[in-house]
Amino acid sequence: MKDVSFQLYSARNFPPLADVLATVGKAGYTQVEGYGALYASLTDEEVADFKRGLERNGVTMPTAHFGIDMLEQEPARVLRIANALGIRAIYCPYLMPDQRPSDAAGWRAFGARLQAAGKPFRDAGLDFGWHNHDFEFHALADGSIPLDHIFAGGPDLSWEADIAWIVRGGADPFAWIAKYGSRITAVHVKDIAPKGEKTDEDGWADVGHGTIDWKGLVKALSATSVKYFIAEHDNPSDFRRFAERSLASIQSY
Repeated sequence: MKDVSFQLYSARNFPPLADVLATVGKAGYTQVEGYGALYASLTDEEVADFKRGLERNGVTMPTAHFGIDMLEQEPARVLRIANALGIRAIYCPYLMPDQRPSDAAGWRAFGARLQAAGKPFRDAGLDFGWHNHDFEFHALADGSIPLDHIFAGGPDLSWEADIAWIVRGGADPFAWIAKYGSRITAVHVKDIAPKGEKTDEDGWADVGHGTIDWKGLVKALSATSVKYFIAEHDNPSDFRRFAERSLASIQSY
């Protein structure tokens, strides 16, 4: 696997960004993935400077996260940022607990909301989809699963599959890959530490140093529409260690 991306959220606690980009580039990554807070308040000139920082360190940003509010309320600005940074795929990453529906109809309506929010970006030739956490796999009162309803309401949504969150949601990632492989255009590659370990890192692990069968998953994912593999750790104590060890593992699969 040649082109592996680094989710910059993994290094949010280790500023400045210029040093993060330098470290990631030196580690061998060719791509990074952005997240909303990174550029939400930037001026157009600051976005251009961000782009220059990417270029200086030999990385591109083909994918990015944008919050639902920005996607719905400032689509023109999102498009300006995407065009300036060379972003080709946009993923909505999260829904706050107090905004989450409680039934199938609500989740289907949320899927339709995402479908509508993504129209300006699809019309511009960009990929648009949803990035999961664990809550989309928690069964509703009727036994159905929210992610199914999201995709039913949003027939054109792509999926950035966060495999470790699928596992934490109590689901089988292989089954979900088989079910929605045609929607998967990006994958978050992260790992889960053995139970009771890495508590200072919220139980996450460097890729290849945890419990997830990444070798088998990469094989399963080869039959999907995936274009981007993004290394991520939600709370590393040392993002350099995570970046270097994870890239070595991913490239060995």
